[in-house]
Amino acid sequence: MNIQEVQGIQKQFEYYRTLADKTILILSEEELNWKASEESNSVAMLMRHITGNLLSRFTDFFTEDGEKSWRNRDSEFADGFYSRHELVANWDKAWNVLLDTLVSINAENITGKIKIRNQEHSVAEALHRQLSHYPYHIGQIVFIGKMIKDKDWQSLSIPKNQSNDYNKEKFAKPNSEQHFTDNYLNK
Repeated sequence: MNIQEVQGIQKQFEYYRTLADKTILILSEEELNWKASEESNSVAMLMRHITGNLLSRFTDFFTEDGEKSWRNRDSEFADGFYSRHELVANWDKAWNVLLDTLVSINAENITGKIKIRNQEHSVAEALHRQLSHYPYHIGQIVFIGKMIKDKDWQSLSIPKNQSNDYNKEKFAKPNSEQHFTDNYLNK
């Protein structure tokens, strides 16, 4: 792994956060707390879980285990009615911890070892582990938002039945070296 790859990973984290943020923005506080069933998670619960995981994994990334003793994972999924303001404030704080950590990765520490639950990971493995975990839950956030908004939902990527038009537009342009997320992050 090199610094350019870390920058690409950062763009992917930012892209997935953007998908979640766009969904969160259109949901009311009541909708953030809505659950499809007793065993389901609400968007608020998923936000609390991602927030807790981000803070645990990326606080003191190079010096402490990624599963902090102060984290209470089970409480992240606790039933309750959660305030939009508190959810978003904690969400923003947690994502900033991730971004600060990514910016701190340099030629000296990129080959270091990271521990998560007392298991050693390379920096690349630790980042890829989280880059698969967060999109899994962000997909759930988007799906819940889509269920809630139903016909009022606006696609966050290529709208249904518009793939051919999207591809025609892409292939009509000169070959591009920009990162695939740039189309979504600059909107």
